[in-house]
Amino acid sequence: QVLLVESGGGLVQAGGSLRLSCATSGGTFRRYTMGWFRQAPGKEREFVAGLTWSGGRTQYADSVKGRFTISRDNAKNTVYLQMNALKPEDTAVYYCATDGLSAVVQTSPKDYDYWGQGTQVTVSS
Repeated sequence: QVLLVESGGGLVQAGGSLRLSCATSGGTFRRYTMGWFRQAPGKEREFVAGLTWSGGRTQYADSVKGRFTISRDNAKNTVYLQMNALKPEDTAVYYCATDGLSAVVQTSPKDYDYWGQGTQVTVSS
């Protein structure tokens, strides 16, 4: 059983920054492709960013390219999402997830097997 715990969410004004963290335990973190997703009220969960176990491949949703950066620290079993130039439309619950099978970044939630509980990000205008 893999446990993921997100932190770092909060309320920020438009244009501000937040850094989300996702600490994992109970599995072999260094082997997982990791992803960040978000879900706004009334909307489906959507892919935000992901990176492979080595960190060599990253992928971002078009809506966050150039503003968000995903990274990982395998020694700490933690993945991060640095979010800059935040917009009100970034408001959502953000989730991290593990993909223990893929060597590339998948963008569908169906490809991820373990999920955190989520952390709320609210961007005010």
